[in-house]
Amino acid sequence: VIDSGIDGSHPRVGGVAEYIAVEVDPDAPDGVRFTSGPHDDLYGHGTACAAVIREVAPEVELVSVRVLGTNLKGSALAFAHGLEWCLANGITIANLSLSTSNINAAATFHELVDAATFGRTMLVSAMSNERKRTIPSEYAGVFSVACGPGSDREQLWCNPQGPAEWAACGVDVDVAWTGGASIRATGNSFAAPVIAGHLARIAGAHPGITPWQARTVLAALAINAPAGG
Repeated sequence: VIDSGIDGSHPRVGGVAEYIAVEVDPDAPDGVRFTSGPHDDLYGHGTACAAVIREVAPEVELVSVRVLGTNLKGSALAFAHGLEWCLANGITIANLSLSTSNINAAATFHELVDAATFGRTMLVSAMSNERKRTIPSEYAGVFSVACGPGSDREQLWCNPQGPAEWAACGVDVDVAWTGGASIRATGNSFAAPVIAGHLARIAGAHPGITPWQARTVLAALAINAPAGG
């Protein structure tokens, strides 16, 4: 979960296997500093996403990659290095309920998406809630997600037209928050981890599955899949 951190003590999260925080530091190599070890969720957003994934895939092993701060803002540099850390450390599925509109980062994220695809890491990325550049969600190599109605996280939709390739419930849904709390919220951010959870179940049943194979399985599970598909 690349986000604002995860509150591993939240009962709906059920623990975190590993933590890494990525912060901009002009004095550090490549301009970022990596800090391992337990950390807090600085906003609540990452905890919400992690709990959704845990609900859909109870046996999942969660990893918190914190790149966002207390205002839910962050730099494209920290975001890119957080994603790069995931690729270097064998993460199977990365949930990105965030994006950047920084066009200067477009090429970097394009390379990272390609590296993820070739390295069999599945990137699940929420589309921006606004009509603007949404990097890397707009790239074909990611599982791009928008929100739909309802509260059943066992349901998902596929969309061959784009720009969002997938949809799951994310309108007025119950999500975990910091301090052991829960809130009701709306956004593509909370639909993306539903897809990440389903992919975790697929990957758990089929170790080593490629992103394109997982995409085919996911499409067959969609509630709007063609009859007999």
